[in-house]
Amino acid sequence: MDVDEVLADLRAESAELDQLVGGLAAGEWSQATPAEGWTIAHQIAHLAWTDEAARLAAAEPEGFAELLQRGAANPTGYVDDAAAESAALPPDQLLVYWRETREDLREALKAVPAGEKIPWFGPPMSATSMATARLMETWAHGQDVADTLGVRRPPSSRLRHVAHLAVRTRGFAYLLHGKQAPDVEIRVELTGPDGDVWTWGPEDAAQRVSGPALDFCLLATQRRHRDDLELVAVGADADEWLGIVQAFAGMPGKGRQAGQFA
Repeated sequence: MDVDEVLADLRAESAELDQLVGGLAAGEWSQATPAEGWTIAHQIAHLAWTDEAARLAAAEPEGFAELLQRGAANPTGYVDDAAAESAALPPDQLLVYWRETREDLREALKAVPAGEKIPWFGPPMSATSMATARLMETWAHGQDVADTLGVRRPPSSRLRHVAHLAVRTRGFAYLLHGKQAPDVEIRVELTGPDGDVWTWGPEDAAQRVSGPALDFCLLATQRRHRDDLELVAVGADADEWLGIVQAFAGMPGKGRQAGQFA
């Protein structure tokens, strides 16, 4: 899939979240979300800030390098501080800020030469992978907003991007947990929202992960506890991976408690 296709899906994912927050009254932006210490305003502020960071990485590498240095000086609080700063904006200004940063990022990613890698907080990535990562984050933080508002979002085929990212970053997940990824192939078979099956890995792999694509994505973004999901692991390595799987580049968090959304 090329960058234009992923960017089109990213725009659709952003528009869906925009519909959720665009009509909120100013006071509703301060509602607490499932992410500890974060309101709806923090969720949108974080997306805007990260979109701007990604634009810098794609179009102004020197500016992104400076951002990395500032982050290294405050590794545990940098992201939260950045979200809090923009979350303090009046909601109408924050919404405009997010809309502008995501469109600026779109143009920056379209301009990245084919084959060129973009620096990031995790491993460098292509423009297509960066767009995929931004879609994943938009969907994940959108889930927090939807949970806060009591809205059930119908899953879409865009989840395939999120699942693909989680599968591709299996080794990185082990690294973040201070472990060595086992040299074992794992077959992943996920049922998409339309009933089609999405697969990764060799068909004859002895170890397997299967279940609804939505559940896999909720787990890989730490939006649901594994005990609340219908995912099946066959094999010790597959089971261990489901215990640490993550689609995002940051350090592992606490995730959600079992039964929190029952």
